[in-house]
Amino acid sequence: MVHNSASYTHPLAIFTLSAGCCLWSACGGGGDRGSGQSAGGTDSAGGVTVTASAGSGGGSTSSAGGTESGSGGTSTTSTTSTTSTTSTSGGDSGPPKFDLGALPDAGAGCGGGGGGEPEFSYIWIANSGQGTVSKIDTQTLQELGRYVVRPDGGGSPSRTSVSLSGDVAVASRLGGVTKIYARSEDCQDTNGTPGIQTATDANYLPWGQEECVAWHTPINLSTQRPVAWAPGDLNPVTCEYENEKLWVAGGQNNQSTSVQVYRLNGSDGSIDAMIAMPDVPMGYFGPYGGAVNADGDFWFITYDGSPRHLVRVDAETLMYEKFPIPAELSPYGFTVDSKGRPWIGSFSQVSARFDPALQQWDTFAARGYGIQEDAMGRMWLADFSLGGVREIDSDTLALGAAIPLGSNSVKGVSIDFYGYVWVVDMSQNAFRVDPDAQTYDVFNQLVGPYTYSDMTGWGLSNVAFPPG
Repeated sequence: MVHNSASYTHPLAIFTLSAGCCLWSACGGGGDRGSGQSAGGTDSAGGVTVTASAGSGGGSTSSAGGTESGSGGTSTTSTTSTTSTTSTSGGDSGPPKFDLGALPDAGAGCGGGGGGEPEFSYIWIANSGQGTVSKIDTQTLQELGRYVVRPDGGGSPSRTSVSLSGDVAVASRLGGVTKIYARSEDCQDTNGTPGIQTATDANYLPWGQEECVAWHTPINLSTQRPVAWAPGDLNPVTCEYENEKLWVAGGQNNQSTSVQVYRLNGSDGSIDAMIAMPDVPMGYFGPYGGAVNADGDFWFITYDGSPRHLVRVDAETLMYEKFPIPAELSPYGFTVDSKGRPWIGSFSQVSARFDPALQQWDTFAARGYGIQEDAMGRMWLADFSLGGVREIDSDTLALGAAIPLGSNSVKGVSIDFYGYVWVVDMSQNAFRVDPDAQTYDVFNQLVGPYTYSDMTGWGLSNVAFPPG
């Protein structure tokens, strides 16, 4: 289903729908726009172009161990940057301005019913080949910071996840996770030089000089990919989130019983739980993509191993259950939608949605990688055969708009808080797609980019405060 943005009024679907919900986007926010890598990190400064584009289970349960083309159907199983802009749309190509007035149901303590636009809206994209992550303003397409993510300057960073507080966690394929503050006022003066030293564009500072790195936690895994923030608890007095937790997963290459999940304290990066999963088969890559549901339970998929699995870790008990993935899927992209259903973007035959209540898989005839749901209930899949992004109805699984982007390496998909669909490829590009006008802008100064996780924080917000 595609709506004409000139005549269609989108429903209010922003993350101040619940009383007392005050988030990092100033208790305002978005979503109402209408919304073969190698283990070594060769998955493959700020320019912007604007381009027009025409579009057309049964599970088993285990105890925690203590302290990452085809047909439809259904199956069931248990640097100094420069910017150049060219417009082809005949008008202002910038993000729309909200005209919604006061927000219904906003808490008096955190938001007060005011609002409109977010305080900020960033997308965080890993530059795997450079060992850095870029912070890009989703409205202006300007890079506002670039950060080294490990003390050794390497690690091959890939997945990113943004908390409800707005800060990012970056997981490195070769082990370790780093938190970076989104706001300079949160950064700490730690390097011995008065004031806060932090990157403001693509010119990144050496490790130890950059003061917006909150913490780095080394993790002894030879392959580590999934990373996902859990919601945390809103303090109604301070309007800040507390007790935020971060999930990561991985293992040791080709060690079949080595899968491990870690839960970290979001404030200081300390490990508060480690769950060994010797009965989840580990191949070379192992855990591949992860996300949480509204309860903070951690879902992830395995890329290889036999059989491949979808796994859920209970946030309270740390018990886990696993569900074999249908053989016709080649799992890659992963997300959880606003109804708590996991989705897999598969690069062969079909992709799939899983119903946790029925323990049932439903497949659909689209192939691709990164996948995420917008506020309209539309799933967006990075479709490699299209070289662009494809729409799927999250309830009926009907295929909708197909928007080619002219890239032969599309990988990641994330929605921003204005409802734009972002697609990251493995060349140097991040495409910001208007899903209704079917036009797109391009940021083209990334270095070996590779991210298909919740790069903006919309995915977490969408499950924690679902529209409607």
